[in-house]
Amino acid sequence: MTSLESKMAALERRVFGRKAEKLPPVAEELRQTAPSPQDEAARAKAAPEKRRARAARKAEEAPTREVRHAVPPESRHCPACGSEELKPLGEGRRTVVYEYVPAFFERQVHVQQVLSCACGQGVVTAPAPPKVVDKGEYGPGFLAHVVVSKCADAMPLHRLAQRVERGGVPMSRSTLTDLFHQAASVLLPLSQHLLQVIAAAEVVWADETPVRVLDVKKTRQGYLWTFLTQTPAGEWLLGYRFSLGRASTTPKEVLGGTRGALVVDAYTGYNAVTLPEGRVRVGCWAHVRRRFFEALPTAPEARQALDFILALYRVEALARDAAVVRTDAHRELRQQQSLPVLTALRAWMDSQAPRHLPKGPMGQALSYALKQWDALTRFVSDARLPLDNNRSEAALRKAALGRKNFLFVGHEAAGENLAGLYALVATCEANQVNPEEYLADVLLRVQTHPHSRIGELLPHEWRLRRTADPPESPLQPSP
Repeated sequence: MTSLESKMAALERRVFGRKAEKLPPVAEELRQTAPSPQDEAARAKAAPEKRRARAARKAEEAPTREVRHAVPPESRHCPACGSEELKPLGEGRRTVVYEYVPAFFERQVHVQQVLSCACGQGVVTAPAPPKVVDKGEYGPGFLAHVVVSKCADAMPLHRLAQRVERGGVPMSRSTLTDLFHQAASVLLPLSQHLLQVIAAAEVVWADETPVRVLDVKKTRQGYLWTFLTQTPAGEWLLGYRFSLGRASTTPKEVLGGTRGALVVDAYTGYNAVTLPEGRVRVGCWAHVRRRFFEALPTAPEARQALDFILALYRVEALARDAAVVRTDAHRELRQQQSLPVLTALRAWMDSQAPRHLPKGPMGQALSYALKQWDALTRFVSDARLPLDNNRSEAALRKAALGRKNFLFVGHEAAGENLAGLYALVATCEANQVNPEEYLADVLLRVQTHPHSRIGELLPHEWRLRRTADPPESPLQPSP
């Protein structure tokens, strides 16, 4: 009966419930706890300063063009004495206006100069413009725009073709599809190397999401996997792989033979790389919290488990506020404050387990947490380990949005190309790199760059080098 009641409660919440009845984010619950008057005053004072600092930073980064406004001839006289001998007073008054300048496509006609010698035998020709594909009609900036429109903006290619047509360039969806896959092929060494760098990291996050694949008269199920890590300098590296199944083959291909920690949910497909000589498995408290939240309608005592878990996240908030994340001080804080919470939570779960049916929502939540207990508590002894797998779930949101917009991928190779380009675009966005600017540059560089130094073209490394070695854009028109 409990199982039926829980199913009805979940159905009613999904069909009739307000959006606010979904699982509230941890950050929102932390904000709802009553702060001290001093903390409240400090937060109120800091919030406007943070907004102003962010706005000032964005304004500095925005492209700027100075527009001069001269005093019209009929007004060039003194309003007091009528004299026309006026001179400039300072630099003038400045007013900031944000305006939209429509983007445009252009048809570039490159004319190569040809010189001949008076002897009649020697001919010298100016070098041809660089191209991503030999005899291709589309420049690297155009290909970069196609990739970013689909991977970052989740725009279907048929809709992008319509927008390009409005811009004055004859275009079809099939042509854009070919360009998308050409870009993926050229950038394949980079996306592969990115996954290798992630696999060599000490701490890796992983997750997967379904993606439909076109088949005869129907679609079949494929999966997009994400693997990500954070460098010691704080940069996030995101890699993706596509597969036609959810078996352990993909984790083994990416992480097989590596050591370190793997932050995942309880899915058994990762056992192949975590059992006994592989990576150390780290559990996800967000998944545990979600199960106890779902048990609330039929087991109000689940609120106590949510309070315990919230206390764990409160310790992490203290570490962030003190700027000691991933340091020895963070580990000490966990030992002093998180460990007692875990001890109390384990005792409470052991006492609750006999009181609930194994197949009921509360019983399943307790069973999930108890079976994963070792993986869930490893974060206490290692400050590098997070409490949850939310980073990898967030990395799949763009894929989920794309799944709603362009519905499916055409075939397995198309899924692999999409995964490779997703990786480069997502890594750009995670490190504040403009993906269009980045792709327009590396689409040309990657073809001649030494393979032994291919890591220099990864987004986080490219960002560090572009100031010292600014690329010459092939898209600049001739003077």
